Amino acid sequence: MSERTVVSQPRPYIMTTVNNEWNSGICDCVQDLPQCCLAFWCPCCFACKTSYEAGECVCLPLLDGCGMIPPIGTAIRVSTRQRYGIEGTICKDCCYACCCGPCSWCQVAREIKARTNPITFINLSA
Repeated sequence: MSERTVVSQPRPYIMTTVNNEWNSGICDCVQDLPQCCLAFWCPCCFACKTSYEAGECVCLPLLDGCGMIPPIGTAIRVSTRQRYGIEGTICKDCCYACCCGPCSWCQVAREIKARTNPITFINLSA
């Protein structure tokens, strides 16, 4: 008689990270240090890069310097919130874009980066 050995491996399961909140706070810039440094040292370049990643025109953020409230920074925040179903108000978006411009752009960039690849594989091997 021959013995038969059955080897069973645990299967990975998929967990999505989709929710209706921002993945990071407005002041969590150090979560992605390279982006934080670029936003601090060259905010115009960073805003243009983030605008492109959001699917908008690369040069669009350059219009922000024309007024008191940065319309493009506010619009990109609103667009990102609506695209990913994040709760919030346009009033908050406007305040963040006006008072915390680079931090606001960083938060949008982190959100796009996190939501671009929302699937996490978890292996349950013990």
